[in-house]
Amino acid sequence: MKRAVLLAGLLLTMGATLRSHDPSAAPITWNREVSRIVYDRCASCHHAGGTSFSLMTYQDAQPHAAAIKDAVLARRMPPWGAVKGFGKFRNDQGLTQQQIDLITYWVEGGIVKGNNPQALPKAPTFAPPAAFRIPSATTAVSGDVTLHQAMRVDGLFPERVPRGASLQIAATLPGGHIEPLLWLYEYRDSYRHPFLFRKPMDLPAGTVIHGVPPDAQVLLIPAPRTAKE
Repeated sequence: MKRAVLLAGLLLTMGATLRSHDPSAAPITWNREVSRIVYDRCASCHHAGGTSFSLMTYQDAQPHAAAIKDAVLARRMPPWGAVKGFGKFRNDQGLTQQQIDLITYWVEGGIVKGNNPQALPKAPTFAPPAAFRIPSATTAVSGDVTLHQAMRVDGLFPERVPRGASLQIAATLPGGHIEPLLWLYEYRDSYRHPFLFRKPMDLPAGTVIHGVPPDAQVLLIPAPRTAKE
């Protein structure tokens, strides 16, 4: 009896989970869900006067809905340029799987605008992005490079990467442990930016950085010194 009750409860939970992922059960709308994703991750480029066509309103986004779905499913947009889960970055602009699902459900569910304009978030404002200044004490990696002294690394900067290249960059520590650093995927130099770790990474002397071919160059960005240092 107890097992039957537990099984029934499990089935109900699974059913509720499946319903929560069914776009026909509760339509995803532009006003409530999708506009928030666009404003947070897309609008910095996709606005009037930006570097690409505007997606600031439902009227702007609706004609591009199918293309938006295809681009986010392929992870071409936003142009983060790296594979998620291979390294952790505090400036990650790629969409989460949940955000990709919401956009997909919105398009497949009929590109619904929503009846409540009050659900729309406040439209963002835009300022020119601050240019990233490369620190002077970086370490250039081209081909396999062995660190001859310990280094506290804040992130990586692709200085020269062939268009469309896929580079799986990792660090092999002296004890043999492999630390994933960055997996560039179909990288586009026009969207060049730093990849800043969630927390600085300590690499001891003798660490080998590998995964960067000789025709490319990636910079290891040193972490800022703390007051104690």
